[in-house]
Amino acid sequence: MKDCIFCKIVAGEIPSYTVYEDDVVKAFLDISQGTPGHTLVIPKKHVPNIFEYDEELAAQVFSRIPKIARAVKESNPDIQGMNIVNNNGQIAYQSVFHSHFHLVPRYTANDDFGMTFKDNSNKYDADQLKAIQESIVAKMGD
Repeated sequence: MKDCIFCKIVAGEIPSYTVYEDDVVKAFLDISQGTPGHTLVIPKKHVPNIFEYDEELAAQVFSRIPKIARAVKESNPDIQGMNIVNNNGQIAYQSVFHSHFHLVPRYTANDDFGMTFKDNSNKYDADQLKAIQESIVAKMGD
């Protein structure tokens, strides 16, 4: 896609700090560096979001993430953990509409990166959870 910044990075039109590349994925430092070592993993094929993956592409991309994550972690002995984040759609904070996974190294609880999940469990009873479950299961297909 000609207007996609990540496609331009894949094509070599925009420089990047590549940490891993093969025929399927490219991994490079996020220019924002949320924390030192913040890396993006992208499929070379333009895919807007996770909803557009087929099983083969998913297997190819996802199978490479642990190797890249281990290399990032091993690159700095101060890294104690890692958030792996994938945002899909503007409502979910996706800002570049070429699928990508953020590997965000975590150094301390106060390292300028945050994610919170609100506990809404008191808003759902067993019947409501069962209805949500059944709605999802019905769409699973084969």
